[in-house]
Amino acid sequence: MRKHQRLELSKEYKIMVVDDEEGILDSIQALLNRNGYWCACFSNPLEALEELKREHYDLLILDYFMQPIHGEEVVQEIRKTNSELYILLLTGHKDLAPPISTIKSLDIQAYCEKSDRLDQLQLLIESGIKSISQMRTIKQFRDGLQSILGSVPKIYQLQPIGNILEEILKQLLPMTGSADAFILVDDIPSNELTPGDEARKSIFKGIGRYNVDIDAFPDLLDPQLMEAIGRARTDMTVVKHTDGVIFPLGDENNSAIGAIYVSGIDTDESIKLLQIYARQAASSINNAFLHSLVNTKNEELSNTYAQLKVRYMDTIEVLRLAVDAKDEYTRGHSDRVSYYATKIGRRMGLSEEELEKLRIAGVFHDIGKIGTADDILLKSDALSAEEYEEVKRHPIKGAMILSAVSMFADIVPIVRHHHEHMDGRGYPDRLKGEQIEPLARIISVADAFDAMMSDRHYRRHLTLAETRRQLIQGKGTQFDPKVVDALLDLLDNDEELQAMLASTVPEDAFHRVGQM
Repeated sequence: MRKHQRLELSKEYKIMVVDDEEGILDSIQALLNRNGYWCACFSNPLEALEELKREHYDLLILDYFMQPIHGEEVVQEIRKTNSELYILLLTGHKDLAPPISTIKSLDIQAYCEKSDRLDQLQLLIESGIKSISQMRTIKQFRDGLQSILGSVPKIYQLQPIGNILEEILKQLLPMTGSADAFILVDDIPSNELTPGDEARKSIFKGIGRYNVDIDAFPDLLDPQLMEAIGRARTDMTVVKHTDGVIFPLGDENNSAIGAIYVSGIDTDESIKLLQIYARQAASSINNAFLHSLVNTKNEELSNTYAQLKVRYMDTIEVLRLAVDAKDEYTRGHSDRVSYYATKIGRRMGLSEEELEKLRIAGVFHDIGKIGTADDILLKSDALSAEEYEEVKRHPIKGAMILSAVSMFADIVPIVRHHHEHMDGRGYPDRLKGEQIEPLARIISVADAFDAMMSDRHYRRHLTLAETRRQLIQGKGTQFDPKVVDALLDLLDNDEELQAMLASTVPEDAFHRVGQM
């Protein structure tokens, strides 16, 4: 009998070696250990059989001629109860190897002649490990698909939407082994909407650390996760996050109605399976609303949505203040941009609804800078090309953070495109002229105006006269001429704006407000 040799090596694949020659066992164990594999070694085949009854092994390296029984008899005994064990047979000489018919009938995957050189054996072991890995993948898909097929009737049952979401999460857990997940559906049309009412309803369910009320849910979201959720919904694609994966939920038009987040997924196979499951889940949700089978009261849905809106707005506001706090020179910038933009919009005759969009977009237009490194934002000299590219990503990041929930759907394009230029030389999408969202053109002018009138790390503020000159020069290239004209008119005639500038702009920025 040979004592087990259990070294502190990777046990991802459990390997057993059986040979009645101690020298062969030592050589094979050394080979396996060098390559990072754990193995258990037996010199007695009967003891090896007993171990295989007690423990699961992935690969068996087995000598053919042994005492008290040959390898062929060992394999026959194994195959009575175990058809999945990968067996690599060792022979002392090719003339002593069992016939091919025996190898096939016993489902022996490979055999190798013993030699002082172990190169061939190493290649066969690696080939065996690859085969085992592939079989695991196939088994995972098979089991996962069976789980999906088994769960479909449950999630398609006609029941309240909250119950459906809870059932979706319950069926999801066994497929992933994850302890933390949530599902958010926040773009559900209500059957009771009046014409012109664009309200949306919201449902949320969580498990593990996300098993909280919807009003506490936003507190669990960091900016990176919010951005990842927004990207998954915007692009209708799976997005990997640091700690998990986000799966979008789509309607019949492939538009996002929500998302599923699952932590702890680390294999492409699991992700592919959950993609299939997410499509089934989305279909069941849409099916419930399509047939008016949701018996959750409209009032409850409205209250849930209102809770999410308030708490998510609070979360975004915290991020916005964090951006302001990064830099004393830009503190208050977003509030001023919001104020200027709303003033311009009112002067241009926009509706109250459009003015509210401008107000919110102005407040949150730089929210994407939460992910920009301080040493870039606070740099006092010229940015490198790489640093400038990083800064140019903030409109996309901001748009994705806001896209995590549907309530900001109308604000997202304004935030994303507030650095586009009329001549197509802006960023991030190089839109041109009328391609640019009209409200984004207003934010662009308001943003530039406040930036020019404020001190920055890399320069002092411009005077009001210089700022006016820059705005006029940028008409038709960087700025929408109508928006610039509206702001210039305000600077000349709006007493409230003049008073606001007098109280907030550095004293030497202008001498005669309204005069060039």
